[in-house]
Amino acid sequence: MTNEERLAILRRFRWVSISEGISLVVLVFIAMPLKWVFELPAMVTYVGWIHGILFILYMLVLYPTSRKLRWSFQTAMFGVIASVLPFGPFLFDRKLKKQERLIEARS
Repeated sequence: MTNEERLAILRRFRWVSISEGISLVVLVFIAMPLKWVFELPAMVTYVGWIHGILFILYMLVLYPTSRKLRWSFQTAMFGVIASVLPFGPFLFDRKLKKQERLIEARS
């Protein structure tokens, strides 16, 4: 596999990861307070659906990405755990940015 292919795979995963992370933050810190404080449950419905779809996409992309980029078991598990914590995907992305820079340096 070429470095360009590795970069494409990593960048695709980072895009999915950041999208999933943003949706979780919006759900927890905007939609949920709107539901419970202002009695506007519709936001949770819509944002919840979007987050659910992005979470499933994240999980579907995580495994093949970890295999193709030969991540350790610990790195893959960090990705799984990060997906359920608010701001977790952003912490995981810091690790992925370092990997991206290493791949770019080899090109």
